Amino acid sequence: MPRPVLYVAITNHGFGHATRAASVAATVKALQPEVDLVLATTAPQWLLDGYLPLSYEYRPVAFDIGVIQPDSLTMDLPATLAKLNDIQARQRSTVAAEAAYLKQRGVNLVLADIPPLATAIAHAANIPCWMVSNFGWDFIYRGFGPEFEAIASWIGGCFEECDRLFCLPFHEPMAAFPAVEDTGLTGGTPRYEAEALRAQWHLTQPQERTVLLTFGGLSLQTIPYDRLAQFPDWQFLTFEQDAPALANLFKVPRQGYRPVDVMPLCSRIVSKPGFSTFSEACRLNLPIITITREDFAEGPVLVNGLQDHSWHRVLTPSEFFDGDWTFLTEPLDPPRTTQALGKDGNHQIARAIVEYLSRNSCSQPG
Repeated sequence: MPRPVLYVAITNHGFGHATRAASVAATVKALQPEVDLVLATTAPQWLLDGYLPLSYEYRPVAFDIGVIQPDSLTMDLPATLAKLNDIQARQRSTVAAEAAYLKQRGVNLVLADIPPLATAIAHAANIPCWMVSNFGWDFIYRGFGPEFEAIASWIGGCFEECDRLFCLPFHEPMAAFPAVEDTGLTGGTPRYEAEALRAQWHLTQPQERTVLLTFGGLSLQTIPYDRLAQFPDWQFLTFEQDAPALANLFKVPRQGYRPVDVMPLCSRIVSKPGFSTFSEACRLNLPIITITREDFAEGPVLVNGLQDHSWHRVLTPSEFFDGDWTFLTEPLDPPRTTQALGKDGNHQIARAIVEYLSRNSCSQPG
């Protein structure tokens, strides 16, 4: 009997899509080890390996662009639109080439987070396309103005062909998708004991005065690290290896460590709005201090969800970049609701995948 094959197509925008998709893929392997995984993305392999420390096929292909950004808060919209128009113009050849690969590889199911062309690629190979996300790119692009309307409509049409959407918390209306299932939070689980890391790295400040500064895979160009001098009895953690050398700032080694691994050392994190960061923090009941981001449609949706479900503090960009950072010592705001978010999104999605593959891996579905 041939081994079942799951093809995971991951949008090429930041690191969050890759980490949450890899978390689901790892859970699939844990539930059904004989599944062969293909991860189709140009996200760096070291990033995937951090969430998927087992055998998989890395296929470095790109089917979308997301938003072209020099850092986590700056966008180049004209370049983004030009690239999207190019992707649309090459749709037929892209779909034909990758569908041929799916057939040759014997793929049984496509899981996409959330390249729009994945639906056309899967259906051209006569297999289903399931998707997982808290937003669709049509929603994001419509927020950029009328010049993006045509491309957003094209992308919405791609999403209308999705066979099954696993809708994550902190989501927009997802109006383009015909079959939507709500799921819990996804992400990684810490791999180390907090006290072991504290001893290994000679960190002496207590958890209540330890803070993780994390701004996603694209980082920020202007983090105001000079503010940290005002908090000499606090410990700050960062993954930015080019951050300045400060007595109270520890640079976490990227090799072998992920933000979720160091979250248990902290009493809060300071972050831009990002689903995967919010999700992993909320799974650990860790408060979040975040910056508003009104120019990216997902930003207000994420912040609103954070305010509903987590202890938090919401800052304006001016408070973060120009303020004195007294927000670190001020009280956090409580969640606005008592509604608990499910934390088992990895397993919910993986179980559905394993059940499908168990029924359909003997032959390609018609």
